[in-house]
Amino acid sequence: MITVLRNAQLFAPQERGLVSMLVGGQRILWIGADDGLPLSRTCDDGDVAEHDLGGARVIPGLIDGHAHITGGGGEAGAETRVPAPLLSAYTRAGVTSVVGMLGTDGETRTMGEVLARVRALRAEGLSAWCLTGGYHLPPATLTGSVRGDLTHIDSILGLGELALSDFRSSQPTLDELLRLAADVQVGAMLAGKAGLLHLHLGDGPRGLDLLRAALDTSELPARLFQPTHVNRRPQLFEEALCLARRGCTIDISAFPVEQGDGCLSAAQAVARCLDADLPPGSFTVSSDGGGCLPTFSDAGRLLVMEVGDALGLLATIAELLESGRAPEAVLPAFPSSPADLLGLTSKGRLLPGGDADLIVLDENAGARHVMARGEWHVFDGAVRKRGRFEATPDSGEDCPQHGHLSGSASDPPQQSTPSTQPNLQ
Repeated sequence: MITVLRNAQLFAPQERGLVSMLVGGQRILWIGADDGLPLSRTCDDGDVAEHDLGGARVIPGLIDGHAHITGGGGEAGAETRVPAPLLSAYTRAGVTSVVGMLGTDGETRTMGEVLARVRALRAEGLSAWCLTGGYHLPPATLTGSVRGDLTHIDSILGLGELALSDFRSSQPTLDELLRLAADVQVGAMLAGKAGLLHLHLGDGPRGLDLLRAALDTSELPARLFQPTHVNRRPQLFEEALCLARRGCTIDISAFPVEQGDGCLSAAQAVARCLDADLPPGSFTVSSDGGGCLPTFSDAGRLLVMEVGDALGLLATIAELLESGRAPEAVLPAFPSSPADLLGLTSKGRLLPGGDADLIVLDENAGARHVMARGEWHVFDGAVRKRGRFEATPDSGEDCPQHGHLSGSASDPPQQSTPSTQPNLQ
């Protein structure tokens, strides 16, 4: 099947103007003026599907570089384990590529489960990879070592999310952090990968001290380290901006923010990065989809737990565009910067020869159509392709996308004072 998209206002993510596009074999075959469309007149009508987009904006499919593809949670018992998000949880949010990882729970969830979920999502039409390890030391692996996982398993791109400055972490030392980073660096080199050490930042007072020390005392390149959740506290965000100027890529979490909770929204954080004139590609935005966003009491007991949702990515883009930010300034943090960081050369940009992952935006910057690997997953705002175990419209059920879990009966009552912001996974 050949797909022709006419009258697309293309942001690739750079603005290309009004163009037509030719898609086939999961790839973008051609982009240009409509009168130059290289489509053979001998093609049967059944082999070609044409869509006039009427000047709608077309952007690259989003790359969600931080998602809990097997589910997160579990911090108040087994009943608080979040189920694995299903296929349309990603595609309806415009996510066409995802990177999965373990979070707090590296005991009842395993790297084998994460890799199996990567394979399942790929079979259903999404592009998927994962990180080895998780919050804790020693890191969870498949081959017995971080270097081995990176060297021998194509789907593994790095290590993460190793927890720092968080009461749930293993409290790693500087030497332990450097040894892990060195293993990631060498394993990635042996496999011809970019390599990444993805670091969960909690709300502890040490902030990014350990990462600064790693940069100050080792020969490891700054681009290897990516701290995430950096917008959870204003002071942490200021520290992160300094590290971005030193060559790290910082990751902003598109979590829900309520007034007075002490967090920067993803849109606020992106705007700050743009105004700070950071080096190109120095910040990305991810969803923490499928992960838990718990609120703990001062004693460390779970009070309330929300669940991350990939829809936060498109909502952030919409908010930034509504504020007057130019699309070519806003968009790179969502597809092209993650692609460059992860070494995904066929992703993140809409170019001839690249993967046919794209979003046709509606007038509110929502996902009108979503194409992943040349196939429509969402069309006219409706999910066209569902995962094997997703409910269908005929069943009268909705796919589980959002969650809200209250603490168990043994937890403190709701009037207990929570911490000022959710502790992201």
